[in-house]
Amino acid sequence: MREPARDPAATVRAAFETTASNYARLAEMSETVAEVAGFVIERLRRGGTLMLCGNGGSAADAQHIAAELVGRFQAERQPMRAVALGQNISTATAVTNDYAFDEVFARELRAFAGPDDVLIGITTSGSSPNVIKALESARALGAGTIGLTGRREGALPALCDHVIQAPADETARVQELHIGIGHALCQLIEAELGRASR
Repeated sequence: MREPARDPAATVRAAFETTASNYARLAEMSETVAEVAGFVIERLRRGGTLMLCGNGGSAADAQHIAAELVGRFQAERQPMRAVALGQNISTATAVTNDYAFDEVFARELRAFAGPDDVLIGITTSGSSPNVIKALESARALGAGTIGLTGRREGALPALCDHVIQAPADETARVQELHIGIGHALCQLIEAELGRASR
């Protein structure tokens, strides 16, 4: 016998309440997020580029954050150097076809990155092989490395100068926190570097 469907509004409310609770915990990590923003700002001041990568929703987050910096977040200013890896479909399919899916971000990164750049690898599980490979490649090049994950940190800490662990376990809830972290980084980067470029 089928159980009666739960009240849809109650389902939505429960999700929102969980997210609000998670954001309250994230607020306690404000110093960590500000420290990471400072790390990115220092690289951009050198003329470096912020590179980002991730899979699925995390790929969308990578694009979103890059777009906020190349376009604008809140202030009128000159564009900032930011790019999401893996978004050129011809490059992505060539690399995954000719090499392996694990190489989709790393090979593109090796083509363009240098020691003044910084990579944010976004993986809710902390163990996405292609994000791990990109972080390994960035570290080998001397680029800065940042991991953005959930409570399960996976292999990230050994590969990253900084790791931000969103205080959640469920993928959807982690992703909600990731875009909040991304917006906070954009706000701090723009406030610090946007003044000189208006």
